[in-house]
Amino acid sequence: MTDSSNYIPPKVWRWNQANGGRFANINRPISGPTHDQALPVGLHPLQLYSLATPNGVKVTVMLEELLALGHGGAEYDAWLIKIGDGDQFGSGFVGVNPNSKIPALLDRSGPQPIRIFESGAILLYLAEKFGVFLPTEAGARAECLSWLFWQVGSAPFLGGGFGHFYAYAPTKIEYAIDRFAMESKRQLDVLDKQLANNEYVTGDQYTIADMAIWPWYGVLAKGELYEAAEFLQVHEYKHLQRWADTVGARTAVQRGRMVNRVFGDPTSQLHERHDAADFATKTQDKLTDSL
Repeated sequence: MTDSSNYIPPKVWRWNQANGGRFANINRPISGPTHDQALPVGLHPLQLYSLATPNGVKVTVMLEELLALGHGGAEYDAWLIKIGDGDQFGSGFVGVNPNSKIPALLDRSGPQPIRIFESGAILLYLAEKFGVFLPTEAGARAECLSWLFWQVGSAPFLGGGFGHFYAYAPTKIEYAIDRFAMESKRQLDVLDKQLANNEYVTGDQYTIADMAIWPWYGVLAKGELYEAAEFLQVHEYKHLQRWADTVGARTAVQRGRMVNRVFGDPTSQLHERHDAADFATKTQDKLTDSL
């Protein structure tokens, strides 16, 4: 790898497969499948193919919130997609999401399956399908959608920008870390000021905007993302901290975080979810103990 201080971009970029970094084995400059692999299909109307990254957690939280309200049509099978192993490049997954990113959802409740990809689109689809967590009054709806898409547009600076260069890049580049740390703290300040006068992000109602923002910024505020709490001084954002605790205390949020989770305490890992009873019987500690 070229010393970043001496690097001069060539006239034409070429793919260097040995460029290092945590995700070097799955990064490539082309799309499409790398292998044939059909997706499993369970018994429920909704089939989710995902992993408990922040984007994946958004959707499992939404589904658990829907079930908590009694929406039986939101029952779902959650299948684990191991992105480190390249499952997202299987032909079946690419058929659901041509962008090869988790999460991806198939709604099989109608005569023809409907595919939905991109986490923000999935949240919006489910909110409209079930008629909850998205205000109907024009002004409140616009505010909710504005914050939903604020998250969609802002999180890449936090994840692909700050998170990558601070935690995952093979070399520490001061300029890159400084640039994205500055932007991440600006975003935290935006949220903190919004939450100074609002119980939830858009007001007094809990919405899909909260579900989209919390797995990224709420988890970051509680020191659980990139081990960057001290570096970013997240404790300074008092209103964000209050909101992060409020949302994190919801039972559906706690359950949603467990689904497709493959890291952390084994009691918090439910690799696949096919029934509500799985939370009590099929977490990794239970499966390990039964071996």
